Amino acid sequence: MNAKPNLMVLRASNPDSLVTFYTSIGLSFVKERHGSGPTHFASASAGFVLEIYPCTSQARTSGLRLGFSVDDVDRAFAAAVANEGSALVTPRDSDWGRRAVVRDSEGHTVELVERR
Repeated sequence: MNAKPNLMVLRASNPDSLVTFYTSIGLSFVKERHGSGPTHFASASAGFVLEIYPCTSQARTSGLRLGFSVDDVDRAFAAAVANEGSALVTPRDSDWGRRAVVRDSEGHTVELVERR
């Protein structure tokens, strides 16, 4: 048996802010609505979909940690911080490549890695 992740759903009190944040690090989103469900945003890449749904503050997914490979970690870090992200670990070289960590406006920890 072989399982691969293909979907992650973030629930946010301000979905538009998260879309701006994740777009700043290189993701592209489309607005979707399935049947009578809520309008949400989806970003698909390499068989993986990240969706951002609206919610109440009680149902937020703020404890989640995400990781993204990026082409330029310094540029992605600066863009994330300029778009409501909070710097947790500034860009630096590590065993995994150049790496930085930010927190998005909903409290998700986001690791950015530039593979070398």
